[in-house]
Amino acid sequence: MIKGLIFDLDGVIVSTEQHHYLAWKVIADKLGVVFTSKENELLKGINRRDSLLKILELGNLTLDEDKISDLLLEKNKIYLNSIAFLDKGSILLGVENLLQTAKENNFLLAIGSSSRNAKFILDKLELSSYFDAIVDGSMVKKLKPDPQVFLMAAKMIYLSPNQCIVFEDAISGVKAAQRGGFRVYGVGNPNLNSYVDDYIENLDEFDLKLL
Repeated sequence: MIKGLIFDLDGVIVSTEQHHYLAWKVIADKLGVVFTSKENELLKGINRRDSLLKILELGNLTLDEDKISDLLLEKNKIYLNSIAFLDKGSILLGVENLLQTAKENNFLLAIGSSSRNAKFILDKLELSSYFDAIVDGSMVKKLKPDPQVFLMAAKMIYLSPNQCIVFEDAISGVKAAQRGGFRVYGVGNPNLNSYVDDYIENLDEFDLKLL
């Protein structure tokens, strides 16, 4: 019996993809690496450090750890400045209605995100109070496609994986959920259709009554 819902953040609850892209483009331009929306697709679902390493790979560049750390901090500063004006109008279709209905029906809710800024973003969206647990990239040693972030989220709401549904928009997250033994819904990314248990365009299409 499903008792918990675990959500990825970006692309499921809110879309900050363009903010990430523009921040990474600043860094790539600084490094002299060609970086368009096409290259940005390679970064979806992976953490900040791996994203920078992918950009360096695209430019056939190597940097020492101090320079890498400096660039990671710079990218995050640019990103945080760009999302400073996020508000409830940035919430994706169906999110708030589903969260409210789920709480009214005693479902436990959690976030399982690779982002280290998850709590900051949820506070900006005024959604933090809906969640019984928020697990972000700063709390785990292994990021997606490792299942640790979802397993920790399930543990924090005292449920087993087979009692939860995970909502994801990236293949790395889908793999993480599947490896953890979770039922997984793909959201808003048609490329996931053949990999997930069910697919929806947005959370407005999800019907709790079917559980």
